[in-house]
Amino acid sequence: METLLTSNMFPIDSSMKPCIEKSTVINKYSFDACIQAAKKKATNGLTFLSIVASTSPFIGLFGTVVGILTAFAGMQSVTTINMIAPAIADALIATAVGILAAVPAYTFHQILAKKVEDLLATLKMQRDVYLSK
Repeated sequence: METLLTSNMFPIDSSMKPCIEKSTVINKYSFDACIQAAKKKATNGLTFLSIVASTSPFIGLFGTVVGILTAFAGMQSVTTINMIAPAIADALIATAVGILAAVPAYTFHQILAKKVEDLLATLKMQRDVYLSK
């Protein structure tokens, strides 16, 4: 079923409005194309957050391993724990930094992914309402 587009058909805040306004006749396929365009625009940057959230703990862990190996390599001339403890502490800082980067990135990724999911559900409801008229 095709519908003629009228000026009051979309609320001003609809994410589909700019896409749908390009056409004078709309149907389910044009709505779906506009929903996909809105999804692409809304998910821009989520991949970067996902990469930061998933890789930063591993980068921190790698820094910790390198630091511990360096500390143990220096143990051959060390006789007390007081000489090796600062090197181990520095190595563990790498893990802390990795986790410190991962937690906010993962949190914001989850929040934004949920908002995109909600946006898509709203756009699909709008599509169904407007096509049922």
